Amino acid sequence: MEFFVRLLLVTIKFVAILAYPLQVVFRLWVKRLFRNDTQSPPIKNRILTYNIQELRNRLRSRKLKSYDIVNAYITRIKLVNPILNAVVEDRFIAALREARAADKRIAAAGDLRQLFERLPLLGMPVTVKESCALSGMRFAVGSMSRKRLRAQEDGLVVARIRAAGAIPLLVSATPEYCYSVDTDTLINGRTLNPYDYGCTPGGSSGGEGALNGAGASLFGIGSDIGGSIRIPSLFCGVFGHKPTGGIVPVDGHFPNSTDPEFKNYLVLGPITRFATDLSLLLGIMAGTNAVKLRLHEPVELSKLKVHYALGFQGYNGLMHQGVERAIKRAIRKAATYFTRLGLDVKHAKLPGFCNSLEIALSGIARLENMQYVLDGQFRMYDTLKELARSSTGKSIYTTNALIFDLMRRNTAFMPNQQLEEFKQETEMLGDDGVLLFPTMHATAPRHGFASLHMWGVDYTLLFNVLGLPVTHVPMGLNGFDIPIGFSVIAGPYQDRLCLSVAVELERAFGGWLPPSPHDFAR
Repeated sequence: MEFFVRLLLVTIKFVAILAYPLQVVFRLWVKRLFRNDTQSPPIKNRILTYNIQELRNRLRSRKLKSYDIVNAYITRIKLVNPILNAVVEDRFIAALREARAADKRIAAAGDLRQLFERLPLLGMPVTVKESCALSGMRFAVGSMSRKRLRAQEDGLVVARIRAAGAIPLLVSATPEYCYSVDTDTLINGRTLNPYDYGCTPGGSSGGEGALNGAGASLFGIGSDIGGSIRIPSLFCGVFGHKPTGGIVPVDGHFPNSTDPEFKNYLVLGPITRFATDLSLLLGIMAGTNAVKLRLHEPVELSKLKVHYALGFQGYNGLMHQGVERAIKRAIRKAATYFTRLGLDVKHAKLPGFCNSLEIALSGIARLENMQYVLDGQFRMYDTLKELARSSTGKSIYTTNALIFDLMRRNTAFMPNQQLEEFKQETEMLGDDGVLLFPTMHATAPRHGFASLHMWGVDYTLLFNVLGLPVTHVPMGLNGFDIPIGFSVIAGPYQDRLCLSVAVELERAFGGWLPPSPHDFAR
């Protein structure tokens, strides 16, 4: 049975490689028919364009109230969500009440500087991925089997963000059990991409990607065990940071595992339109562990060693779909920019990155007591049977979640030796180097094609298994007006290097670009 399944997976992988050009042709045809009708409407309220520091300055100077900020985001969400379908459940009434309380606290404060040092997110709205427990809110995580569940308390990261003064607005959509690069479930329906409604926003933090990309969230709390922060950030044109493994607690997240390695693979992190906000948010999420990251120490950009690669090479490259040209150009553009700044920039070959998908999946497959859509009593035959039922609409499980279950079951036997070779490849980063690397081989696919992109998940999953910090950086739009970008990867506990490079690239190339130009009233 294992041989049959492996043959089936290899066959599907080659079908994915061959089918990719068909998607490009289809996208060209769709673009000609529907040029300007498939992206989120323009932002008309300037409040939605301010980062956390700018909003905090306006609150401190009493030029703006928390109620105004929260209400502006609620209004934007109500405008875009009927089409995007990114919200699982909102708490708008409670959020406005909490904003009023924040305003009273600010009005009564004698020392506003001290108040905002103690509560750096006071009065700021936040959106939360459904898998990161928010007390009293839906906790189904995209699964019909969990449709009646609600979070009994805040997850630890959510609690820390709230303790810093932030006001949760909602819980956002995720694929079933977080196991897909598409956010499309039987319980919530399909979430759309704000740049092109015909495309997926990614997964598993797809709701967060869509809301942030549409300018409907100041920042979001996401989670990432295989690219679930970075892939939606790529597809929706925003910044997303996967912290060093084990730095940010995963208490209160579903799915979870009792395996001690799990906390190194699954990480929670921020998604936002503003690179300048990432360091503050990471520090709050990490709590006392933040000291290990030395986030407050300045990074001397001129002393950084920059390595870049345009994808997997050799045999492993042949076993993957080619990296989209616009993504390659973005990496080259950044490398050229850093060269002109006088940094040490080198093209990295990475010959040891072979069998990357199998090795990355095997790390996840070995986790003990991990929660999957099908529990351990299901044999591989049962998974195949359930997959057949799902493809005909007769299963309570989604097809993508079952495909992932099949993939991880089939790679559990891969040896650990090659993972050590992968770690040796990344030792070049040291404590002063970064690697520019594709977040994924392609930009957001059309709906119906997302399953084919699961075969490129090793671009992200690999770095979860290695425990390295990664920041996705948006770098504009491609010829279809879909966001492009790439990942900045650093050595363990060197998150500040990723974040500093992201801030510099945001300054140099503009960062987030809205789906439609702003339309401010004069």
